[in-house]
Parts: sequence; structure tokens; C-alpha cells
Amino acid sequence: MSSSHRQAVWLHRFALLTVLATFPLLFVGGLVTSTGSALAVPDWPTTFGYNMFLYPLSGMVGGVLYEHSHRLLGALVGFLTIILALWLWVQESRTWLRWLGVIALGGVIVQGVLGGLRVVLLQQTLAILHACLAQGFFGLLVSIAFFTSGGLIPGADAVPSAELGRLRRLCVLTTALIYVQIVFGAILRHTGARLDAHLLFAGLVTIHVLLINLRVWRHHAEQPYLVRPVMLLSMLLMLQLSLGLGSYLVQYTAMAGVVAPATRIILTTVHLVFGSLMFAASVVLTLRTFALSGVPSPVIGGEPLAERVSL
Repeated sequence: MSSSHRQAVWLHRFALLTVLATFPLLFVGGLVTSTGSALAVPDWPTTFGYNMFLYPLSGMVGGVLYEHSHRLLGALVGFLTIILALWLWVQESRTWLRWLGVIALGGVIVQGVLGGLRVVLLQQTLAILHACLAQGFFGLLVSIAFFTSGGLIPGADAVPSAELGRLRRLCVLTTALIYVQIVFGAILRHTGARLDAHLLFAGLVTIHVLLINLRVWRHHAEQPYLVRPVMLLSMLLMLQLSLGLGSYLVQYTAMAGVVAPATRIILTTVHLVFGSLMFAASVVLTLRTFALSGVPSPVIGGEPLAERVSL
């Protein structure tokens, strides 16, 4: 393996590490909202007057534990994103991918500022924007990890172009619907409003995932490159619908009065993070449909990167 090839492999692994670090950040962010801990720490960028990184562990109890942990994880993801953006800029030959790293860096900076301003200005709208941008940022990191994977892309001649085009458009629409559902989910979690829209888009997402299954199994069953992410997306959908039903029952029915608060917090938070996983799976599936359109495998230093781990 050449030096450029090894560097490319490590770049991809670091991109995956950044994605993996972002996932617990989303989970803890969900806990902050579910537990009502968003304002447990009243100042920013300090924590009760301390430098954020020097705040004593003894003070991390109750809501402060969730909110301050969220800040520390956010700082970690920000640090990793800085390294990723610089690494892409120095090593990556594809200009558009280098700029994706810059956009990711800008996104994490804006995300941190929004989170801080939400504390300082006490604006619920900022909390909703913060939640929505977090999901978009996660999807962008997943995309960067995909583009740096450099896995061997099956030949386009194995897939009828017209049929692939229809599948590609369906996947793009499904990904957009999942994101819109996430947006209405954020509005619902922060304001208690627009349950109707959240349920409507849950239904639309379900229909579109079923349509993707029908199209893939009918026309692309011999393409594991597509079948695997479709199976993952379908499993996540079933889990997400179950979690959504549970969240609805413990918040909007008579069960709300008898279920322990911890159960409600866990259900609603896990429902949120599974929505993130669905969005990520749909992003990967969509990108794979584009990859099958005949785009050649990425090349760095003149060497195809077919041996790298493919996302």
C-alpha cells in the first residue's frame, strides 16, 4: 500500500470517528431537551463563571450534568471537525470535497453559537434551529465519510439507467421527507405544537420507504450495494414507528399520568436519535444510487482506493 493510499485510509477512518463522536452529542442533546435542562447552566460560554473546561466534576449533577456534558461533547466534535476540515484541505484532491469540509467547520461553529445564544437570549426559536442544524450537520459528516471511503463502486452497466434514475429521485425525496419530519419533531419537542405535521410526515416517510423497498427488490435485488442500506433503513423505520407510538402514548394519552418520568425521557430521546440514524441511512442510500450512475472510484495519487473500508 502506497503512502498516499495509507493517508487516504486514515482520513476516512478519522471522518468515521467524527461521525461516531457526533452521535452521542445528538443523544445528550436530546436528553437536555427531554429533561428540561437547557437552561440549567445560565451563562455562556462560561459555566457558572468557570472556564467551560475547568468546571469541577462535583458540580455536574441534575440538569447541569446533561447541559454541561452537552457542551463538552460539542467542543470535542468541534475540535474533531477542525482537524477533519484541515486534513481534507491539505490532502484531498477533489476541490468540492475540500469545501464540504469547510462547510462542516462553518456548520459546527454556527451550531455552537446558536446553542450559546439560546441560553443567553432565552429564545425558543434558537433552540429549534439548533436542533435542526444538528441533524443537517450530522448528515453532512456522514456524506463526507462516504466520499472519503473510496470503496469499489459497481459498474453502471449492471443497472438500467432509467430505472436507477427513478430510484435515485425517490431516495432524494425520501431523504428530504425524513429531514422535514425531523424539523417538525424539533418543533413538537420544544413547543408542543404541530403534532399533526409530525404524524403526517411520518406517514409519508413510511410510504416512501415501502416504495423504495418495492423498487429495489424488484429491479436491484442482485445489487448488495443497494440492498444492504435499504434493509437497514427498513429496520430503523420499524423501530422508529414503535418508538414513536410509545412516545405518543406516554405524552398525549392517559398513560402520561402513570408512566415514570424516566421512561418518558428515555422513549422520547431514543426516538430522536433513531430519527437521526434513519436520516443517515437514507443519505447513504441516496449517495449510493448516485455512485451507481457511473461515477468512477475516487483516485488519489493515481491509485484507485478500492481497498478502503466502504461506508
